Amino acid sequence: MSAFKSLTDCYVLSNGVNIPCIGFGTWQVENGDGAVAAVKSALQSGYRHIDTAEGYGNEESVGRAVKESGVPREKIFITSKLTNNMHGYENTLEAFEKTMADLDTGYLDLFLIHWPNPIKFRGNWREANAGSWKAFEELYKAGRIRAIGVSNFHPHHIDELMKNADVAPMVNQIRLCPGCTQDAVVDYCKSNGILVEAYSPLGIGKVFEVPEMREFAKKYGKSVAQICVRWSIERGYLPLPKSVTPARIKENADVFDFELSPQDIQTIAGLTGCCGLASDPDTITW
Repeated sequence: MSAFKSLTDCYVLSNGVNIPCIGFGTWQVENGDGAVAAVKSALQSGYRHIDTAEGYGNEESVGRAVKESGVPREKIFITSKLTNNMHGYENTLEAFEKTMADLDTGYLDLFLIHWPNPIKFRGNWREANAGSWKAFEELYKAGRIRAIGVSNFHPHHIDELMKNADVAPMVNQIRLCPGCTQDAVVDYCKSNGILVEAYSPLGIGKVFEVPEMREFAKKYGKSVAQICVRWSIERGYLPLPKSVTPARIKENADVFDFELSPQDIQTIAGLTGCCGLASDPDTITW
């Protein structure tokens, strides 16, 4: 059971920063007017947490949407991520300045290392991550980023990072959806005070073809997407649903008027591979 009642209710990160309990994801939302419209629609629907990345190529549109939305900047939590080919201390500082120029939002609420072991740094990922994290900590301590974290990191990646770190990651954003629960990673994060965010909580669209999920939608009188988002919250994740359709953007966040039974939560978790499984961060080819 979750205590959250609205989109503006928050998890509290380890450093005391509030982060709204559902975020709007922008992966695969192409830069341009369509991305601007989608983010503005999300903000108009009540979202106050927007997730982007250098690798998505749409930071400029996200920044523009924030400006045009009429919602005060300080009311919006904005996340971006370090692109894979810019790991290391100097590269990270350069990449961060590009992100800030593209977003043009004054500061960043959360910055993540997108992948721990990209192909470009496969031979020296530990050193590359240590350099990036040094830059992250400096930017954080300077007040340019309100919180710092990682994405797609497994416990051994975080353990290596902490050998040289002064500040522990506050967030780990990983792929979590029905049938893909990454329990070992989630348990590690929870035991170390790291909030787990769920990207692709709708299984990159595959979840809509899963018969069991359709049955749960009928049972609760909700959409499959709403079941997925509610399931994420009930599991203690922070979901980042994505859509470019205004009605679905709004619907995906309308999940505070029902609860899933403990048995149904477990059944959904056990639909192993129904939406595919997370990529191994040590063997990715990007």
